[in-house]
This record gives sequence, structure tokens and C-alpha cells, in this order.
Amino acid sequence: MVHEGAKEAAERLPEEVVDYHRIIQSTIEELEAVDLYNQRAAATKDPAVRAIMEHNRDEEIEHAVMGLEWLRRHSPVWDETMRALLFKEGEIISHEQAFTGKTGEVASALGSNGLNIGSLKKGK
Repeated sequence: MVHEGAKEAAERLPEEVVDYHRIIQSTIEELEAVDLYNQRAAATKDPAVRAIMEHNRDEEIEHAVMGLEWLRRHSPVWDETMRALLFKEGEIISHEQAFTGKTGEVASALGSNGLNIGSLKKGK
């Protein structure tokens, strides 16, 4: 898998690319830990175990957000995208469409009766 290691030998990559990879990798690992602790908290019947798992999950969320913040600070694309899409009220997809300027063929193919695949075909 891509997240298991740099695709290229680290000695051939600029240090900033290696650090970018490190942050991406660490953020993935933190998000995986969030998911695991959340599942454990949901599965247990013991309130003390649930409290510990929820505490651990929340700490992992902090770590993941720190990685995202590093990405935002070091990449104009991450910064612009986060500013456009995060902490907004309303429909998430609407903010993405406004940000990209795309209304989306897929979105327009959704009718009141569900997905209308025929409208995606050329010439229909």
C-alpha cells in the first residue's frame, strides 16, 4: 500500500517531500486509531472501558488534526481547500460545488426517484 512507505527511495527525494509523506502517513495512522478506539468504545458494555476508549479516541483526533494543520500550513492547496470547505453550515456538497465551480453531472443525475444513470450517457 502507498501509505506503508515512500514510493521512491528517501535519499532521492527532497526533505520537504519526505516530511510531507511522514505527516500524511502519521495522519492516516491517527485516523485508523480513532476508528479502532471508537469501535472498541461502542462494543463494550463496561462504562469504565468505554470512558478509556473514548478518551484515547479523542487524543488520537487531536493528533490527526495536528497533522492536518501542518499540511494546511505547508501547502497552499490544503490551505485554500480547508478554508473553503471547513466550518461551514449547510450542505457539505454545496460548498464543494461552489469551491470548484462544478455543479456535477452526478448531482444533476440524481432525481426525486434516485439515480438516473441514463442521463449520464452521451446523447441522452
